[in-house]
Amino acid sequence: MEPGDPGTVAQQGQAGPRLLRLLAAFLVVNALLVAPSWIRIGWIDPPWVAFESGVLVIGFALLPIRWWSAALALLAATAVTAVALVGVGDSATWLSLGRPVNLYLDLWLLRSVGHLLSGILGSTVIVFGLGIVAAAVLVIVILTVARLLKPGSPRASPLSTRVAALALVAWASMGLTAAHLPAVERLVGLPAVQLVREQALRFWETREAQDRFALDLSRSRGSYADVPGLLARLEGRDVILAFLESYGMVSLHDPRYAPVVGSRVDDFEARVRAAGLDVVSGRLVAPSQGGQSWFGHGSVLSGLWLDNQLRYDMMLASGRETLIDDFERLGHRTVAVMPAITRAWPEGDRFGYDEIFVRENLGYAGPPLNWVTMPDQFTWSFVQRLREQRQTPLLVEVGLISSHAPWTPILPVLDDWESIGDGAVFGRWEDAGERPEDLWRDTERVREQYARSVEYAVHAMTAYAERYVDDRTLLIVLGDHQPAPLITGDGASWEVPVHVISGDPELLEPFIAWGFVRGAWPDPDPTVLGMDYFRDWFVRAYSAPSFREVDP
Repeated sequence: MEPGDPGTVAQQGQAGPRLLRLLAAFLVVNALLVAPSWIRIGWIDPPWVAFESGVLVIGFALLPIRWWSAALALLAATAVTAVALVGVGDSATWLSLGRPVNLYLDLWLLRSVGHLLSGILGSTVIVFGLGIVAAAVLVIVILTVARLLKPGSPRASPLSTRVAALALVAWASMGLTAAHLPAVERLVGLPAVQLVREQALRFWETREAQDRFALDLSRSRGSYADVPGLLARLEGRDVILAFLESYGMVSLHDPRYAPVVGSRVDDFEARVRAAGLDVVSGRLVAPSQGGQSWFGHGSVLSGLWLDNQLRYDMMLASGRETLIDDFERLGHRTVAVMPAITRAWPEGDRFGYDEIFVRENLGYAGPPLNWVTMPDQFTWSFVQRLREQRQTPLLVEVGLISSHAPWTPILPVLDDWESIGDGAVFGRWEDAGERPEDLWRDTERVREQYARSVEYAVHAMTAYAERYVDDRTLLIVLGDHQPAPLITGDGASWEVPVHVISGDPELLEPFIAWGFVRGAWPDPDPTVLGMDYFRDWFVRAYSAPSFREVDP
């Protein structure tokens, strides 16, 4: 084709728009691949360029328009969007749970996210609508990226083909030499390759961990059925194992929260002592951060380290006995009080509690408080009514949830416990406090509310203890996990406080022997054990001397 030929002129006329489309394709693909990491760190920071975006855009520029190249563009667009979606999930998991996402274990968390959103927004219909909108946005993104990647002319000119080939070679050369060029290495990354590689490694590591956990199950002692005098020191005593939501050591030591929570802990110690009670405190390491409270509950009950859903499910499926079985052998009636459970809970049946109380059968007639189904003070009041109604001693495991995000509204603790009844008294706070969607626009306000919610949780626990704990009661209160990294900052430990209260000081001596200290403030000694140590130690400490003297 000679210069001046209409075809040549047409190709020249198309060069500008085609170049703009290639640039748009590069910018869109690049943003999808690098932006998820910016979500995690909270600002735009290198790497700014995803090497894969250049390879894709230049590579597709070399292809002619064919049905297979259009299909390939759609496939590539779907892959890019999927990588971006997993990247966003990875950043969200870091921010909320303090760990990377593991697709092999965490896909089911989408259901929990939906549950959390429905609690915050107040309607499952809204959450369903948001899901439809999100799906529509994903489809639009995929189709847009596919259209941008799709080759733009049936037959590219020799010059444009050569230029694209040269650009691809140059881009590949830059990628191969980036490791030796610090400036380039800092600016250009391989986010898609890295993400796929990390997920593949986590998959194989998880499969290997599954085998190791099966071996741990076979080697560890799951049953104490043959132990004489099992938990004999607790015969006739009510034992309450209470988990305070998001009550981590950060609330006691971080200067952003300690002035609020620490003063309440001082008040807690003073009031329980004035009531004639004794308190000792220590720390344990929780198996999760920011959520998944059931890992902490399960680790304490089973004596196994349950830091992911696979280990938790395997423990349940194994038929392993837990602290619930130990107390049933002692003759206690075992009860779970879980106001956060709003759906079927087959795990509770597997643990074998004699009675299970969840939102639907707790008899709460007050308003829900965003995600929180009922305030802690009502839950404590319900626990006390159970104790007064049952003739046999109880083991009560209770999950307190007022300090669960979104940390609004914050209720006062009522002085008149007799007025609590079915919780209708809390109706006056139905629309109190900031709306979550307003509060969560300001990170500093969120942190303030976190401290206030934990202060409320400790206050409600204090009011219950001073009024209802006596020398026939052993109350063990511990955090279920540290709050999310948004609250703790990166790299925080996963330690939680543990307080043990009773009117009988002899009941607390085993905890002193274990390293706990008198008072409401845990010892800062850095030696801290995990929650999985609790069951075996507790059973030995409170059983007959003949068993306590036997090595584990």
